[in-house]
Amino acid sequence: MLTDVRLAAAVREVRRARRRPAIRSAAVAGALTAVLLAVVCVSLSYGDVAVPVPELLRTLAGGGTGGSRFVLLDLRLPRTLTGLLTGAAFGMSGAVFQTMLRNPLASPDIIGISAGASASAVLGSLVLGLSGLALSGTALGGALLASALIYVLAWRRGVAGYRLVLVGIGVGAALSSLVSYVLTRAEVTEAQQALIWLTGSLNERSWTHVWPLLGALALLTPLTFLAARTLRVLELGDETAGGLGTGVQRSRVALLACAVGLSAAATAAAGPVAFVAFVSAPIARRLVPSRGAALTHSALLGSLVVLVADFVAQHLLGETQFPVGVVTSVIGAPYLLWLLARTNRVGKGG
Repeated sequence: MLTDVRLAAAVREVRRARRRPAIRSAAVAGALTAVLLAVVCVSLSYGDVAVPVPELLRTLAGGGTGGSRFVLLDLRLPRTLTGLLTGAAFGMSGAVFQTMLRNPLASPDIIGISAGASASAVLGSLVLGLSGLALSGTALGGALLASALIYVLAWRRGVAGYRLVLVGIGVGAALSSLVSYVLTRAEVTEAQQALIWLTGSLNERSWTHVWPLLGALALLTPLTFLAARTLRVLELGDETAGGLGTGVQRSRVALLACAVGLSAAATAAAGPVAFVAFVSAPIARRLVPSRGAALTHSALLGSLVVLVADFVAQHLLGETQFPVGVVTSVIGAPYLLWLLARTNRVGKGG
């Protein structure tokens, strides 16, 4: 009888231990969602033409004055939604890359995928004269081609995480050199416009940017969560994952395809906004200390980083409105330096 009581108590303790991470995860997700909604309201309300929150809610519900509908629905809402969706896509993409490759440097803006989109967009803009959706499609194609090239060059009877990162950094450097060459050959005004896009910007974003990005996320988000079921096994290492019956290369290709698609869609919509994918996942995993990619939390944090950075770039840096990528670079560059210093200090660096 005493043994049964102890066994029942042990089972209850195990259940409580398993329930705690889920409760904390839900609480953190709820808190991030609340903060994100508050930032969205501030972004929509604040500006040269202030829109009070009651008027904001009436306009979003289909009412409001003609002026508020123009300011909110035609100008601010597309920009805010583009930033929100872009941040979510970058956040999920970075989480998949870093978890799958088990390397904190493995994010699309570090390993050359964003550089592929940038090179393709610059060539399309300055050489072919493309703009609008055609330019976004060119950037999307460039990211996909760059990722395929990196994967092929990194293949040696499989793809190891460290090899893919090194090859990606090399390919990214080569593509960045191509971008620099094209910019130096272009007219000053054309190069200036291209440079704004290369920094990552939400200026002049409209519904034509929102709908393709929303469609891409509607397709890629469930596929990413489905493919991410193998991430915990892949974190154990290729040999262990293979021994447990997981198709390592097949799973890795599926995850890479989803992560590249998310990053490419975000880059096509807003340009290569630096360091969002790089910082979102590590912060999410610190808030939710459990194994796995923390995809939901990374997406929420990515959206939060982009929207806060865009608000700062628009309103808090003087009269000049800066591209959002300027602020995210200020956030991400010190983190990269800290990460490299910490990695070397613990004996894992080069």
